[in-house]
Amino acid sequence: MITLRQLEFALAVAKHRHFKRAAEDCNISQSALSLGIAELEKQLDTQIFERNNKQVLITPIGEDILTRAQRVFSEVHDLTTRAHSHQSPLAYPMTVGIIPTIAPYLLPKVLPALRKNYPEFRMTIVEQQTERLLEQVRYGHIDTAIIALPYAVDGLHSFEFWSEDFFAVFPKNDAHAKLDTIDADELATANLMLLGEGHCLTDQTLSVCHFDRAQMKSSFSDASLNTLIQMALANMGTTLVPEMALDQLHLQNRNAVAVPLAEEGPHRHIAFVTRLNYSRVDDVNLLGKVFKQAFEEDANKS
Repeated sequence: MITLRQLEFALAVAKHRHFKRAAEDCNISQSALSLGIAELEKQLDTQIFERNNKQVLITPIGEDILTRAQRVFSEVHDLTTRAHSHQSPLAYPMTVGIIPTIAPYLLPKVLPALRKNYPEFRMTIVEQQTERLLEQVRYGHIDTAIIALPYAVDGLHSFEFWSEDFFAVFPKNDAHAKLDTIDADELATANLMLLGEGHCLTDQTLSVCHFDRAQMKSSFSDASLNTLIQMALANMGTTLVPEMALDQLHLQNRNAVAVPLAEEGPHRHIAFVTRLNYSRVDDVNLLGKVFKQAFEEDANKS
């Protein structure tokens, strides 16, 4: 009999194209994963993977099997959550993905309100880049994700709950710090530092400012936004931060000045994304309302 665990092993191998990394993802030994894959192929009397010392390939019939396996895996996940959907709001744990340019700024604002209103709710946070989170939502590995729009979310529901503008960061002694606003032309001459490819904040910055990626020289693939902020405050250039980051920026860096971007906003929209058939969509909507109210109360304090 084929088991869900065997399907999980196969999907992990397909995702990583590597048995060792797939085993780590499934929290088992490589030998146990290989045994599970071999048993699955035996049950199906079909070879799903071709493997050698250098690479793992998926056979043509394997591609079809894995597509169906993913569908089965997602349906089982939704079956479990649907069984709990009749309970009180947020009564069942949820795994929520959040992108790195949102998580450290959003969580301090919303977690106190969430804890106050729903003290029994248990939320696990997964922090990764947008494309990876959307993949996990589609595959049923996480319940929902919080991302920044605009971004292509084909085949998914999106529920916007906040919007905000971008600000350029300068130390107080920089001439740009005295500006009321800063436009794209001025940013282009201020050594604008951007996160690497794959970060939606970079893509949105390029879009808002109408910059050509090929013309941007300052791209830091492995840096965090906080690292770029520290570089900007050391007079090495500037970087853009979202509005929700301003409280922490000023609290942690008394030397920091945030200059509003002159380009018309809002520059990004914050939204939950879920699968089209996700059974706990009411809980996602409820989280959005709680988070929106927390942001509004925080804004009124400023």
